[in-house]
This record gives sequence, structure tokens and C-alpha cells, in this order.
Amino acid sequence: MKVILHGGFFSESSTNHETKVAKQQALLRIVKDAYAYLKTHTAVETVVYAVSLLEDDELFNAGIGSQIQSDGKIRMSASLMDGTTQKMSGVINIEEVKNPVQVAQVLMQYDDRILGGSGATQFARQHGFEVFSTEIPQRRAEFEAKLAATGTGTVGCVVLDAEGKLAAATSTGGKGFEMPGRISDSATVAGNYANEYCGVSLTGVGEDIVSGAVAAKIVTRVTDGFSLQAAFEKTFDELKPYDGFAGAIAIDKQGNIYHQDSHPSMVFASFDGEIEEVFN
Repeated sequence: MKVILHGGFFSESSTNHETKVAKQQALLRIVKDAYAYLKTHTAVETVVYAVSLLEDDELFNAGIGSQIQSDGKIRMSASLMDGTTQKMSGVINIEEVKNPVQVAQVLMQYDDRILGGSGATQFARQHGFEVFSTEIPQRRAEFEAKLAATGTGTVGCVVLDAEGKLAAATSTGGKGFEMPGRISDSATVAGNYANEYCGVSLTGVGEDIVSGAVAAKIVTRVTDGFSLQAAFEKTFDELKPYDGFAGAIAIDKQGNIYHQDSHPSMVFASFDGEIEEVFN
């Protein structure tokens, strides 16, 4: 059993040492909580649990603490993929929901599994997700001052459970000040993908990640026989011609863990019951 998760790039908000340490400590706590949860739950249940914890922590740009768009509203996206059933579900530009990834989990039971905008929000209300403002004072101050935040913060988790099943989940609060209606990579197969061979979650600039079809390429290459490292290296090489801004985490069916970013620093943590790692 293994868990790896990411909390986006440090450049998404403050780059000071205190923020860096706080994010590392939060990720280490959450990855250990997720591993303990995994002992009695499936990979799919655990990635939702882990990403929900990340959404609840205002240090990260997902759920509570999400960025504010150019019209003053917060719109979030999240997705979930079951590597065994090959089903993906997600919400795009959902509003006033505490945990978008949990809405994606409910959608897994439906034929129409990816919803956007008002349809996603209405679905959430119909299924018991109450109105919840994810705005924090820091985001409002940034918006009102029109700070040039890069907005590359997203959270995600990949899990390999005791039965050898993989799952991935990703959630984002957007890049900040974006045009209303803009769609990120987080609820697409470019930003979140898994099958029986590999699971991948991305963070970075959504447009670059979609252009590179990053998560789907990595998983496809592992499926076709590439090692996890080779799949990452080839895929990230293909981002270089347009200076693509991306970072990814992954686990393959053998339990190998790998991560790479094109523009450091991204924050990660992993845990397998014995070995813990925090990357920056």
C-alpha cells in the first residue's frame, strides 16, 4: 500500500520559508492520515479522503482557500478516476461547495459523470451539499489588490491499495483572476488519469498540461511498457518546446513512486507505512 500526494507549487502563494514548512508539515500529516485510512478502505475511497483533507486546509488552492476569478467569484474543479473500472467523474467550475472532490465521487454512480457550471452546482445541492463559501481573507485581499499571483496551486493524490488497485483524484481552486468559464486541466484526463497500470495527478498551468495531455500520456506509456521514470522523462521533454509549466506525481502497479516538475518547486509527500518522504 502506498500513498503520494501533492499540494501545488510554492509560487501559487507566498514563497516564504514559514509557508514552505507549513505546507510540508500539512502534507506529511495528511499523507499519514490517508495511509491509516487506506488500511480499511479502497484506493478510490482513500484518494477522495486525502483530497478532501487538502481541500479543507487553507494553505492549499483547492476547496477552502481557492482563488477568486476576474468577476469576483470562486469556481472550482475536481475529478476522480478509478484505475480498475476506468471510470472518471468530475465537476468543472462548481461554486460554493466545501469539497468538490466529494461531489465527483457521487457522480461516479451516474452515466453523466462530468458536470460543469450551474449544472454541477445544482447537482451538488440536490445531493445534500450545502452552500459553503470557500473564500478566505487572503484571497480577497489578493483579488482586491490585483496581485499577480501565478495560480499554479492544485492538490492531488494517487493511491495503490492492498488489493493492487490504483486511483487518482485532483482538485483545484483555479489560477486566480481567470476569465469566467475557463476550464482547468484538473477535471480532464490531461490532469488526472489512472488505469490498472498507473495513476497520475498533475498541478501547474492547466493550458500547458492540456496541450501536453500529460497524465494520459504518462499512463499510456507505462501501459505500453515504459518504466515510470522513462514515461515521465519523455512526456516532460515534450513540454519543453513551449516551456510547459507542470508537475506530476504517480504510482505504478508495482508500487514504484515517481514525481517530476518542470519549474520547481512543487510540494509532495508520500508514505508506505514505513518510509515517509516530503519533497520540495
